[in-house]
Amino acid sequence: MKLKLVDKVIYILNVVAALLLLLSYLLPYLPPKAFSVLSVISLGVVFLLLINLLFFLYWLLRLKRQFFLSLIVSIIGYFIYGTFYEFSTTDDSIEVVKSIKVMNYNVRMFNLYEWIPQKGIDSEILDFVKTESPDILSVQEFHPNQNMDFSFFKYKYEKLSGKKTKSGQVIFSKFPIINSGSVEFENTSNNAIFADIVKNKDTIRVYNIHLESMHINTNVDSLKKEKSERLFKRIGKTFEMQQSQTEQFLKHKEACEYKMIVCGDFNNTSFSYVYRKIKGDDLIDTFKEAGNGFGRTYDFKFFPIRIDYILTDETFAVNDFKVYKERYSDHYPIMATVSLE
Repeated sequence: MKLKLVDKVIYILNVVAALLLLLSYLLPYLPPKAFSVLSVISLGVVFLLLINLLFFLYWLLRLKRQFFLSLIVSIIGYFIYGTFYEFSTTDDSIEVVKSIKVMNYNVRMFNLYEWIPQKGIDSEILDFVKTESPDILSVQEFHPNQNMDFSFFKYKYEKLSGKKTKSGQVIFSKFPIINSGSVEFENTSNNAIFADIVKNKDTIRVYNIHLESMHINTNVDSLKKEKSERLFKRIGKTFEMQQSQTEQFLKHKEACEYKMIVCGDFNNTSFSYVYRKIKGDDLIDTFKEAGNGFGRTYDFKFFPIRIDYILTDETFAVNDFKVYKERYSDHYPIMATVSLE
């Protein structure tokens, strides 16, 4: 049976969405320095997946064979990425004494410039961290604040920059830090820091990575005012910088022989080139191992987006993973409970 004009238009849109989703499967393997504009598509993989699901349901309900297009493209995505929505269970059998709770949080300078129109955000963050009581806390966009007393962590390493308003990355730990340092990225205040932490007889290298920001204002009115061509070019340039920063980090990581936990705000999705390179074949994504849902970590208004991560090497068992809903920043805190096998 031939399609009516309206269905023909819908099918054309379906083909475009399917092709874009197919193209996105290649992006983790294409360096942004060579394909900077194309790499922007990686930000919208979840959106493209949801759109293709709607097309699939539309044609299926109308008993049209066109449903096969989005179905096949989505199945291919499943074999490449795995499930987009995680269903996991918590392992409560691990002894508390053996487990390590690791939290990652981009605190957006404790709401210094009142992006969230609410007083006392800094105190709310401090109380939240105290309540959840992580053993290791990895923080991006940390700002020294006289009201913020993190002394319940005995050890810390921080790397701040800026002339007027200092900010940067910090690693707090309840266990001794015997060595620490910074991987300095070029032409930016972003960087990667590390701390070598001793837990019982084990030394664990903890990285805190903050890759280059995209500086996107997700306010609808702001997005309407910005020309799409300029926006795509800026994001593409950011992805190029992220590739260079990732290469610097990986070179530093190669020299480490300790057990490893990599935390951070990658400012990119799990469908991106930089995520694939950082994770590599030797690290485990704790969300995929023990998380639930889409794992949304960033307050993007249009669809769930995950850009904050806790990765471990294979010497760790991942017992639990949680994304918190507390909105004290434009990022949501995440915590993984792991143990040494």
